[in-house]
Amino acid sequence: MGSTGTVLRELRGAQKSAKGVSLYSRYVNRPAGRVLAAGAYRAGLSPNQVTLISALFTYGAVASVALVEPSWTLAVLVYAALAVGFAFDSADGQLARLTGRGGPDGEWLDHVVDCGKLLLVHTAVLISFYRFGERPSQAWLLLPLGFQLAAVVTFCAGLLREHLGKAAASAQGPSWAATPAAPVSRVRAVALLPADYGVFCLVFLLLGAPGAFRAGYAVLAVVHTLFLAAFLAKWFRELKALRAG
Repeated sequence: MGSTGTVLRELRGAQKSAKGVSLYSRYVNRPAGRVLAAGAYRAGLSPNQVTLISALFTYGAVASVALVEPSWTLAVLVYAALAVGFAFDSADGQLARLTGRGGPDGEWLDHVVDCGKLLLVHTAVLISFYRFGERPSQAWLLLPLGFQLAAVVTFCAGLLREHLGKAAASAQGPSWAATPAAPVSRVRAVALLPADYGVFCLVFLLLGAPGAFRAGYAVLAVVHTLFLAAFLAKWFRELKALRAG
């Protein structure tokens, strides 16, 4: 087993493409995940065990949002747990690529944990809105449901786009697969920041001020809904082009 520095260098060479990745994931979450992956490798953990650690941090934070009265202390603890959970979510894939121990079972587990996370985090916000504090209107209880819909549809549609695209590439043969990929766009990386889960987690730092939290959460809900509409149109066009090709 190599030194931590050696493992980190090997992990840097085993990164996924930066295409379609926001600046937060590229420069914050992936590097943090790389450090956690190196630590997990040194500790002899498997990628699936790292996935479960990610779930422990994330689901613990989500449960706290639903069960504990909002405060500034809770805000910091929830954000920290969500951010660490997200970094471990990056670490499991990096560890799998480093060790060659990845497989369909690990990918399945990772997606199950991610899907549960998206469902539960907005459910927890709904419960918190209902249990704690005064709301200007009962209509605020609908906001987490709408945000949840946008988040889950984006997640599922993105997975389908990825898998259907791979199937189409396989059917088209080597000539289609050899098409050069578009260069990584920094403008796109900046534009994707509002849709990044890591940026979404930042809103929980406002839990100590319920009005500010509701406003920030509402803004992100609108932004994610607009991104969903743009993503769906883009992915549909891409899949239609693959069929035509």
